[in-house]
Amino acid sequence: MMFRLLNEADVRAVLAIGDLLEPMARALEAFSGGRVVQPLRPVVPVEAGPGFLAVMPAFSAADHALGAKLVTLFGGNTRTGLPTHLALVILLDERTGQLQAVMDGRYITEIRTAAASAVASRHLARPDARTLAILGSGVQARSHLLALALVHPLAMVRVWSPNAAHRDRFVAEMQPQVACPLAACGEAERCVRDADLIVAATSSRTPVVMSAWVNDGAHVTAVGAARPDEREMDPALVARARLYVDSRESAVREAGDVILGVRERAFTEDVICGEIGEVLAGRVEGRRSPGDVTIFKSLGLAIEDLVAAQLAFARAQERNVGRLMDL
Repeated sequence: MMFRLLNEADVRAVLAIGDLLEPMARALEAFSGGRVVQPLRPVVPVEAGPGFLAVMPAFSAADHALGAKLVTLFGGNTRTGLPTHLALVILLDERTGQLQAVMDGRYITEIRTAAASAVASRHLARPDARTLAILGSGVQARSHLLALALVHPLAMVRVWSPNAAHRDRFVAEMQPQVACPLAACGEAERCVRDADLIVAATSSRTPVVMSAWVNDGAHVTAVGAARPDEREMDPALVARARLYVDSRESAVREAGDVILGVRERAFTEDVICGEIGEVLAGRVEGRRSPGDVTIFKSLGLAIEDLVAAQLAFARAQERNVGRLMDL
């Protein structure tokens, strides 16, 4: 059984964030339209790490995509120089179940998440949004800067993280990659105040974005806090805003930003206006006025990984990138 093996360098060689904007839009719309088979991902706690293993299978007949992603989150990896998030994507032939490809999924996770956020921002943010605040300085903060710069004419970007060296390194390394000025902020509030676009991409378990800091009309992208006991957003902000998610089922089962607020009676599950795929399809209303605060809470969909992996696999086949292996 021959299959193609792609390491992270191979995937980077054939795939960029800009390549995924339209594929992610189609995947999100297909998911919300019921055209994707995707169960809620099981998450296995690993005490030894401590950490988590999540298994994310999906099938989309329209995309001829069948497979799964295995993803781990081990926060202690920072002490050893390893990424905290590691992933592997497996693609299978939809007609036979035969293995087609095995590829590193860390970079795929990084760019498909940012591409999906950019699609949501393109539809939910104000057209005149120019100022971006980023909370966090890791791979998702970096990929979201690049992705949002593709859909908004950014004039200014501010970044905050609790580690001064990390935020300064972010500015130094990312400034050459974007046309607008970047500035590091020593306080989260200073970063967020007066921003049109806000990205929360932290590993914080408690809120880092407070409602009092967020202007009317702002759009918030929240991609951290992927467990039921974690949240990045002040519940008053969630209650005040129009909240959109990638998956309603996942949000009410996995997103602490929703679960904890419901438990505290700050709001009900009806705070979710809809899935972003429903907005793309025109079945759910998005931003209604310039003064609306909108939020896109992303937990990540397996079909996003598989659609990105399918594109990487097809290009690798065409360009003979990676290695053919026999199992």
